[in-house]
Amino acid sequence: MIEANTTFKNPYYEESLYAPVKDEIYVDQLTVLEGKVPTDLYGAYVRNGPNPKHEPKGRYHWFDGDGMLHAVYFRDGKVSYRNRYVSTKAFQHESIEGKALWAGLMENKRDNPFFEKEKNTSNTDVVFHNNHLLSLWYRAGQPYKVDALTLKTIGVEDFGGKLNCNVSAHSKVDEHTGEFLFFDYGAVYPYMMYGVASASGELTHCVPIELPGPRLPHDIAITTNFSILMDLPLFNDPEVSKLGRYSVKFFRDLPSRFGIIPRYGGADEIRWFEAEPCYIYHTINAWEEGDEIVLIGCRVKDPCPPSTKEGGPIERMLAFLRLDAHLYYWRFNLKTGTVKEGALCDMNTEFPTINLQYLGQKSRFSYNVHMNSQSTLKFDGLIKYDTWTGQSTPYMFGNGRYGTEASFAPKPDAISEDDGYLVTYVYDEVEDRSELIILDAANFDLGPIARLLIPQKIPMGFHATWVNGEKLFG
Repeated sequence: MIEANTTFKNPYYEESLYAPVKDEIYVDQLTVLEGKVPTDLYGAYVRNGPNPKHEPKGRYHWFDGDGMLHAVYFRDGKVSYRNRYVSTKAFQHESIEGKALWAGLMENKRDNPFFEKEKNTSNTDVVFHNNHLLSLWYRAGQPYKVDALTLKTIGVEDFGGKLNCNVSAHSKVDEHTGEFLFFDYGAVYPYMMYGVASASGELTHCVPIELPGPRLPHDIAITTNFSILMDLPLFNDPEVSKLGRYSVKFFRDLPSRFGIIPRYGGADEIRWFEAEPCYIYHTINAWEEGDEIVLIGCRVKDPCPPSTKEGGPIERMLAFLRLDAHLYYWRFNLKTGTVKEGALCDMNTEFPTINLQYLGQKSRFSYNVHMNSQSTLKFDGLIKYDTWTGQSTPYMFGNGRYGTEASFAPKPDAISEDDGYLVTYVYDEVEDRSELIILDAANFDLGPIARLLIPQKIPMGFHATWVNGEKLFG
């Protein structure tokens, strides 16, 4: 194991954009730097991300950090902020000991605590379900229920005591039914589970999905009647796995497989469609259109880039985090079994967000972060896409300013899909401060209608959600 205090500089731990913050704070009223906060902006923008509390053991991977939620609350033109760690079982153990007990992704996990050989940091995504936030982890683990107003961790969500598998990060909440649709994946046969929990938090459906071997799916998509599961050709090399080691490989001779299953279907009802090999970190949306299922997502053509050796002991992490993803579509014909697919844009964009009221139904707009070509992952702007045509409208944050995944906040009396606001955090390297910016989604290219000062830095993180005020405040 390489010690954390090595002379090698790890930008994902030491560079200001990514470096952790120490304090959990609450501020009742944020200072407006520019513009005016819309009075009809009502609800909360919550973002999850890695924020290690203790000095890491060995080489730190950006994905290793403890989950921390950052939330801003909009009510009657007033904006408040709070942040809080997700108090997982592992986080509680390390807090008692006052030090890191788990080695991360790039180290041997042999000496990690026995009850959780790989630490569930719960740092990846956050959704709102059954009147609570659920904090989720991309490697699949126990979901954590969080109070949406205080960000206090309530405990593990087991869906009425019936959950007997893990839950991966990019599960979906159907805004129309209130249901929570999820999947689990791992190294044990049958390698995937698929389930549904009701709006009231009861597990109503859970079935095994047999795969050819252990896989690394990252996301799913849903429509009104179906869910789309993935078996993609990026996974742990079986030959390396036999030696007890972990090394992800892209198998270019294998197709990408998409399994379409009825929402409450059994394993025998799933239909697999084959497409060109690739990897998909994040889908945008899917819907039913005649005999076809349409899927829009961010496609990575080459998910296993070569190392340059310039990054020393963390070069492999640096290489994998240099994402190169593009807007793409797939059309699966349920009648003929055929697949049509193709690129919609050649810009490098990812971390998409949509108006969640359209999730699973035909939608047109997506708001993706634009990724620059620097040595670490940085989001230097937002791109509004017309996913039907691939046309785009950019908003760039400016020199030395980097954002995070945005969320869409619909207006209460919205008359169109993009009638609402985009909210996101932006870090200014020159000023060494974080801001909240608000954009009018329908007039995207005009820039922020308001900028607010966040009283402490918000490190770059992962995924976010919007919670409507009617659900949040009652």
